Amino acid sequence: MMTLWLRGLVQRRAWRLLATAAGVGLSVALIAAIGAFLTASKATMTARAVATVAVDWQVEVQPGGDPATVLAAVRQAPGIAQALPVQFGRTTGFQAAIAGSTQSTGPGVVLGIPKDYRATFPGEVRQLTGRSDGVLLAQQTAANLHAAPGDTIRIGRPGLPPVSVTVDGVIDLPQADSLFQKVGAPPQSQPSAPPDNVLLLPADRFAQLMGPVAAVDPQAIRTQVHANRTAALPHAPAAAYTSVVGAAHNLEAASTGSAVVGDNLAAALDAARSDAAYAQILFLCLGLPGAVLAALLTAAVAGSGAVRRRREQALLRVRGFGIRRVVGLAALEAGLVGVLGGLLGVLVAAIVGRTAFGSTSFGAGTGATLLWFGIAFGVGLVIAGLTVLLPAVRDLRGSSVVAARRQVDRARNPLWMRLGLDFICLVVSLLVFRASSGNNYSLVLAPEGVPQISVSYWAFFGPALLWIGGALLLWRLASLALAHGRGALTVLVRPLTGPLARTTAASMSRQRTPLVRSVVLLALAISFAVSTATFNATYRQQAEADAQLTNGADVTVTESPGVVAGPGAGTALAAIPGVRKVEPLQHRLAYVGSDLQDFYGVRPDTIAGSTALQDAYFVGGTARALLQKLAQRPDSILVSDETVKDFQLSPGDLIRLRLQDSRTKGFRTVAFHYAGIVKEFPTAPRDSFFVANAAYVAKATGNDAIGSFLVDTGGKNQAAVAAAVRSKLGDSAKVTDLTQVRAQVGSSLTSVDLAGLTRFELAFAVLIAAGAGGLVLALGLAERRRTFAIATVLGARRGQLRGLVLSEALAVTIGGLIGGALVAWGLSGMLIKVLTGVFDPPPSTAAVPWPYLSATLVVAVAAIAVGALASAQGSTRPAVEELREL
Repeated sequence: MMTLWLRGLVQRRAWRLLATAAGVGLSVALIAAIGAFLTASKATMTARAVATVAVDWQVEVQPGGDPATVLAAVRQAPGIAQALPVQFGRTTGFQAAIAGSTQSTGPGVVLGIPKDYRATFPGEVRQLTGRSDGVLLAQQTAANLHAAPGDTIRIGRPGLPPVSVTVDGVIDLPQADSLFQKVGAPPQSQPSAPPDNVLLLPADRFAQLMGPVAAVDPQAIRTQVHANRTAALPHAPAAAYTSVVGAAHNLEAASTGSAVVGDNLAAALDAARSDAAYAQILFLCLGLPGAVLAALLTAAVAGSGAVRRRREQALLRVRGFGIRRVVGLAALEAGLVGVLGGLLGVLVAAIVGRTAFGSTSFGAGTGATLLWFGIAFGVGLVIAGLTVLLPAVRDLRGSSVVAARRQVDRARNPLWMRLGLDFICLVVSLLVFRASSGNNYSLVLAPEGVPQISVSYWAFFGPALLWIGGALLLWRLASLALAHGRGALTVLVRPLTGPLARTTAASMSRQRTPLVRSVVLLALAISFAVSTATFNATYRQQAEADAQLTNGADVTVTESPGVVAGPGAGTALAAIPGVRKVEPLQHRLAYVGSDLQDFYGVRPDTIAGSTALQDAYFVGGTARALLQKLAQRPDSILVSDETVKDFQLSPGDLIRLRLQDSRTKGFRTVAFHYAGIVKEFPTAPRDSFFVANAAYVAKATGNDAIGSFLVDTGGKNQAAVAAAVRSKLGDSAKVTDLTQVRAQVGSSLTSVDLAGLTRFELAFAVLIAAGAGGLVLALGLAERRRTFAIATVLGARRGQLRGLVLSEALAVTIGGLIGGALVAWGLSGMLIKVLTGVFDPPPSTAAVPWPYLSATLVVAVAAIAVGALASAQGSTRPAVEELREL
């Protein structure tokens, strides 16, 4: 009997089976693809975080500890690849007599490094000019002393006479912040900036020149062991962080207090683990709703034949089949649908991985990919059981044979409608959203030094309840409109059906459940497509804004310390091929009270044309309005939020800052008036800084020196233009371009490339919209062929029947598109607000991908039109033939 039943399903219901399996396959494909991509993204975040670290561990020997013993302990620790000793010596300053003038600096640091240090840790030192070995002077120190390779400088030693050395080369220290950290000190106790004056000596030369200082001032000399690890790390940043922290604690415990680990690797992974939590959240936001929607589509496809299925089950029961045997046949159908859909979904996911990411595993590894494919396949079987088997069992247990044979059921409002569940969901959604988007709320918490992170998943109840509540409310409204709006329906459908208008309206009202289901499914599909596309477009927009904010412009030229360049220096840069515009940017330091902060002088009329300035960067007005204030009142100043709170400022307050006067070299007081708050600004740090009118600052200080030039290339050829600028300027300035910065923001979630996955998701959303509109409508109309046949027997003409079908299609289209647009509008705004932590900086407005949305609309309407026309064509078959088959 099972074989006979299965053969009948394949022969008579093949298209319906395939349609149901396709719905299951969409769910399986989406879960498998996004799950594998999530795992690969976490591995990418870990790899990028590790790649940014030049020295994994800086193990500092504590007072009384033996450097040789600590070095041996580090080298014997599990997972250590290389370990070298580095000595730090404090100096009272440097001095150089060059070209008849003597230059001196303040206190600095002398480092003693082994000869193979630079080869072992290549990211720690960058050669600028001269030899790569011997006495190496840091770039800023060379600028302060006006020294170059071949010049002689004197090193001041605490308690001892100075010694002279000859400079062999000039270098840069890209990782100076971590290199000169206070090992073991909490973040708030770390130095605000690395030392300005640094000299590197070979280890034997350091022992000769700085070694005697230890006898006079033991605190002036300290030893660190720099180490890199090769131990395999877990793919997830949080797990990798836990592993690295545990290894560092193990070494400290083994050294019995003689060593403290400065864990640079853990610090990098600490930033990446919160981003990984956001990636997990994205899986919930972008994957789960799509899978649920595909399951609903599957349920709708399966449910469109519910009346037929009940009649078939009733016939089997009349012929002596027990409930258990009928359930077995339904289980066979569900199993067939689940297996076909699961295999189809896994195949599609593998194709997506190969096409979009170059690997069927999405780069996540075979094991992780197979796990996600297995989970997705299991979910497909569950969906098939819920959409095919469960309704059959419910019908068997809840209805009699007579009720199952009934052609038209009595419509009754469902329980949720009587309880007002839609209104409850919407009210709770707004309450949750208000709480989760309030001030000082963080979706992801990663406490400093704590291996575990916490994600406030309850915040997603807001968008989830909005989606559910919006769908239920649309169901209520559409049902009420069809049930009590026969008069309006009659008027609306009369142009299509003529004399059958009243009958058409009555038919739509009487059998409104399939129509309402199609309307709601189409609306959910449209809302999913719009919200997903809007989120992804905003994601890409803010990824670019993050890079623009970090670098400042397409290409940024930062003058080296000691180099004085005025605004006119930008003329030479503007002449380089590919450069569209050059914007000078002052960078100074200013005292507000006793607090030293970064200070930026801008040209208010032109700065916005060379870099990205969003309204979200400012408080108290738009970007354009606040820049106009700086232009109209030159003594206006924009202040960071932290400074406003610390000094309790109000708009218009007088602020007296101390800026260095170029004529006297001392600090002079300059008056400004507080005009607004600036939270973010190109090239500026993320904490406290000021933005003011450059012309006013130059006049007040007698100095128009420029710190950076923002080079606009029109978004094209950034790397080529940057190379040309480097060739022209040499080592006198640091040149960075946007392509470099995009790769360097590896600890930020917005650096993860969602392009391939986005294309799949958006294509998926289009398929869902087409299926929800056209397929469900067509299958529902196909189940009503008996109604059309009877209407034909009673004298309905072909044009009138076609109008009846098109009337229902038009109702589904209008209701679904309007409802979907409203739900999508609320859902998109809520998602972006709740997920503010994903975006750095947060967006001022959402990016709306109108071309994609237009394409989605066209595809959905076309699918509905095709389904309706196909059904209309089927309705014109001879009535006797239709009644015989039915």
